[in-house]
Amino acid sequence: MSTPAKTFPTFAILLLVTNGILLLAAILLIWRQQAVTAFFGTISPNHLQSENLAQPTSQLGPRHKLNYQQWVDILKKEAQVAAQNRPEPLAIMAGDSLSLWFPAELLPEDSNWLNQGISGETSAGLLKRLELLDRTQPKTIFVMIGINDLIRGISDEIILENQRQIVRYLRKVHPNTHIVIQSILPHGAEEATWEGREKLLAIPNSRIQELNQQLRAIGKQEGIKYLDLYPLFANKQGNLRLELTTDGLHLSPQGYLVWRAALQLYSQMKLQN
Repeated sequence: MSTPAKTFPTFAILLLVTNGILLLAAILLIWRQQAVTAFFGTISPNHLQSENLAQPTSQLGPRHKLNYQQWVDILKKEAQVAAQNRPEPLAIMAGDSLSLWFPAELLPEDSNWLNQGISGETSAGLLKRLELLDRTQPKTIFVMIGINDLIRGISDEIILENQRQIVRYLRKVHPNTHIVIQSILPHGAEEATWEGREKLLAIPNSRIQELNQQLRAIGKQEGIKYLDLYPLFANKQGNLRLELTTDGLHLSPQGYLVWRAALQLYSQMKLQN
């Protein structure tokens, strides 16, 4: 009698995938370590997208000096440019300051990127402005949102419902687009130096991990991809690794390199599938 074939445990597959991302991130960090200083020595604060998509706002100065409505107006114009020019393939970053400050030079080179991040953005705010993307026809939309909700004291239930509505809207309007929900990143806890440090300390990173588990479930329920970045950025205590952050909340050059590695691996896996 033949022995039944053993199935490979799902948790083992997930562990291999996570370790693969970590390995790739480490390789890229080592390979590009000498280039980081050169990259960030030449990036201007408002140089966040490819040259063509950034043209409408090139005279407006650093974006962190704008109020919220000014940000929205700028992103509307940039989305209109993308809709008119139809760059192929188009990938969109939608979220808060973590997405906003992703240097264009470090984004994966296999796509034309439209950065739709706003500093301080919440899940409710992002949901309200998704219509700006209606005519862009992107190949992929990467969403990262939620940390500012937590800082403002928004409940987990509201955060998750807003995330679900974001996913459903994007799926409805962009049926041929790869929608990717990215996990909420940890913060630096006691090591944080951000001006709102006390607000961060009121948010246990264990709560963020629980929220991310719910985001994973939403992704599965809604039929979209979930990209778990949390393990790449967390130390043994579950806090944001110091070398990957500038203040315990925002990312350092090394942090963006790690994020880039994860995006590249996602793209490679998507092509293989």
